[in-house]
Amino acid sequence: QVQLTESGGGLVQAGGSLRLSCAASGRTFSSYVMGWFRQAPGKEREFVAAISWSGWSGGMTHYADSVKGRFTISKDNPKDTVYLQMNSLKPEDTAVYYCTASVRGSWVPLRVSDYDYWGQGTQVTVSS
Repeated sequence: QVQLTESGGGLVQAGGSLRLSCAASGRTFSSYVMGWFRQAPGKEREFVAAISWSGWSGGMTHYADSVKGRFTISKDNPKDTVYLQMNSLKPEDTAVYYCTASVRGSWVPLRVSDYDYWGQGTQVTVSS
């Protein structure tokens, strides 16, 4: 089992920045993908960004078009932590953000069903 714990959400004005963190603990795998999804009220959970952790392609990243150029996903291997730096935030970025991990070894997992473990979520609210 893998446990994922997010932190760093909050309230920010449009144009501001936030950094989300996700600490992973428990079982480790030789190669896996860490990702971020978000879910706004009344909407489906959607892909935001992903990063490959190690093994065959450590460090590859992929972003949703809606956040490309504004969000950056990164990782700290010794700390088993993944980050999502969010800049130039917009009101439409308001959502609960979820950290997730896929241990199936495929790239790039984009669907909710492609992931195996989920954090509890952290609220991000962007005011206009």
